[in-house]
Amino acid sequence: QVQLAESGGGLVQAGGSLKLSCAASGRTFWPFAMGWFRQAPGKEREYVAAIFGSSSTDYADSVKGRFTISRDNAKNTVYLQMNSLKPKDTAVYYCGEKRRGGSVTWAPEYDYWGQGTQVTVSS
Repeated sequence: QVQLAESGGGLVQAGGSLKLSCAASGRTFWPFAMGWFRQAPGKEREYVAAIFGSSSTDYADSVKGRFTISRDNAKNTVYLQMNSLKPKDTAVYYCGEKRRGGSVTWAPEYDYWGQGTQVTVSS
């Protein structure tokens, strides 16, 4: 059973940076994609970024140019570097694993999820 564990969340002022990590265990092969999503109170889970295939990346328009997704295969870990944070980035951030090909932006297509890490950006 794959387990994902996010870390790195916290409270930061607007304009600041945070780096989230998602460590995976229990897998025997690298999945097709790893993605980051976020969910603010009262809102649906929202796509943020994904890394897939050989190392292709994709970002939601709202974070493009500010966030960077990367991975370390040897550590089975995916990262999300978040710069120039804004109050609207406040949410619980989740990492997900998608084992097969297809859309990387659609949350229901992900097979495993972590427990989430809170990111709060103050103005």
